[in-house]
Amino acid sequence: MTDVIRERIADKGDAARPRRLPDGWWVLVLLAAAVLLFAALPFGRLVLAAVAPGGAFDLAPALAEIGGRTALRATWHSLETGVVSAFLALALGTGMALALTLTDVRGKRAIAFCFLLSMMIAPQVVALAYFTLAGPSSPLLNAFGLAPPPGSDNPLMSREGIIAVLALHHAPLVFVTMRAGLRTVPADLAEAALVAGARPLRVLRTVILPLLRPYFVASAALAFVAAVGNFGIPALLGVPVNYLTLPTLIYRRMVSFGPSVIADAAALSVLVAFIAGSGVLLGAWMLGGRSARFSRGRAIGVVWSLKRRALVEAMLWLVVAVVLALPLTALLASALVPSYGVPLSWATATLDNFVEVLVRQDVTVRAFRNSLLFALAASVLLALGAVPLAYALDRRSGRFRGALELVLEIPYALPGVVLAIACILLFLKPLPLVGVSIYGTPFIILFAYMARFLPVALKAPGAAVAQLPVELEEAARACGAGFSRRLRSIVLPIVLPAAMAGGLMVFLIAFNELTVSALLWSSGTETIGVALFSLEEAGFASPAAAVALTAVVAVAVIMGLLDVSARRLPPGILPWRE
Repeated sequence: MTDVIRERIADKGDAARPRRLPDGWWVLVLLAAAVLLFAALPFGRLVLAAVAPGGAFDLAPALAEIGGRTALRATWHSLETGVVSAFLALALGTGMALALTLTDVRGKRAIAFCFLLSMMIAPQVVALAYFTLAGPSSPLLNAFGLAPPPGSDNPLMSREGIIAVLALHHAPLVFVTMRAGLRTVPADLAEAALVAGARPLRVLRTVILPLLRPYFVASAALAFVAAVGNFGIPALLGVPVNYLTLPTLIYRRMVSFGPSVIADAAALSVLVAFIAGSGVLLGAWMLGGRSARFSRGRAIGVVWSLKRRALVEAMLWLVVAVVLALPLTALLASALVPSYGVPLSWATATLDNFVEVLVRQDVTVRAFRNSLLFALAASVLLALGAVPLAYALDRRSGRFRGALELVLEIPYALPGVVLAIACILLFLKPLPLVGVSIYGTPFIILFAYMARFLPVALKAPGAAVAQLPVELEEAARACGAGFSRRLRSIVLPIVLPAAMAGGLMVFLIAFNELTVSALLWSSGTETIGVALFSLEEAGFASPAAAVALTAVVAVAVIMGLLDVSARRLPPGILPWRE
């Protein structure tokens, strides 16, 4: 009886004692803040501006803008370039993935590295490279007497040219997805078919390709979404001939003046988000659960021992030449001549364009400095926050993990121009409490970079946390170590290399970014992408080529650093490695 009374007294004492917050509560608060600040608030404000432009619910202005002749034409242009380029990219990217995974060709890693380097290069740089290659004033073609007749139109400044360049630029995106799909196919299935006497081509047709059907749809959807949201390629190749897509139309609306500019741009942005979001959801639905379903056992490897291996290798390197070497050679030829259209020779070659844009011109020098600072700041901040955020997603979010990851992916999955409009709407007025607006300052670009590239920063540390044994933390907790101590002494040392790799990937992408900064920059905050676009618009193709080549070299160096540190990273983080 006495024991029962004591237990009841103890229970009452515990009930009266204030409850402590759960262990590690602050990582959940950090995750909730990231979801709210970087995804929910910007896109919620965008939708509000579209459906309630005057503060009251009114769909009429948005429907009038979306249903206008110009918007309908731009929508059709976006759809046709997106669909056709996606199927072309699917064919090229799938062929490369099959060849580099299922055959015994040599130099797989080098071919994959060069192929994916073309995807890491900014779209406006790619467009400028092909533009300088194909036109009648091409220094490279003129040097060999192969240029089209003077005065003829550049064949790439057309619908077909935009589709071709989009397909070449997004084929590596398909390659990454299809290669990931091939890694989920068990080797036992292909080996059993080969032992039964099936030829490699039949194994491919009857065993491998049927298992990859979801990845075909997902790859095409990703390429379509990337094409719909692409600004740099349609801007350089389409705007001069008045072939507008939705991102370039939004840009025109934003640089014009009028009382309904913001509402019209918001309505068009919601339309782009709807089209791109449909593609994202389709790809995610097709890939849902496939890895878990097919990933048991050893992944498939070489199925074909090629008799004409040298011929296949030559074809693969030819693809690399078309997507990377040839356009970069054209850029180099354009950058080495005094002005665009002058044939390249020993007598005309000069480094003046590089000196001009890297030393003399304040705008381009400032653009390189700004891009370096913005990309560096975003990558460092995201790398610092990636470890607790990845931990919170993997270990503390429970059944809400899928929803939280989906919301965080919104700024990266949807076109950058949509995020830019959302940031303008969110920060146009002074911030609460502080009474200061960051619109027109470098901080709005930094915020947009952090929102857009947070999923990139979380990929590598997320994979590292998933591989971290729970038993290590449980043992430390049993020894009395608190959450902060466990995070600092167990999680951080193991996950930090992956977080640094994620930060480098963010820097790699943000350094050449144009789509977001094209609408957010102001005087003094120009980025490399903005400077390059402005130079090309003004007709200074040779200085623009010098800027583009310098940016490409920076990207290649960063990718090389990532490749060197690959052995310290979780497998599958660097897509050009096995």
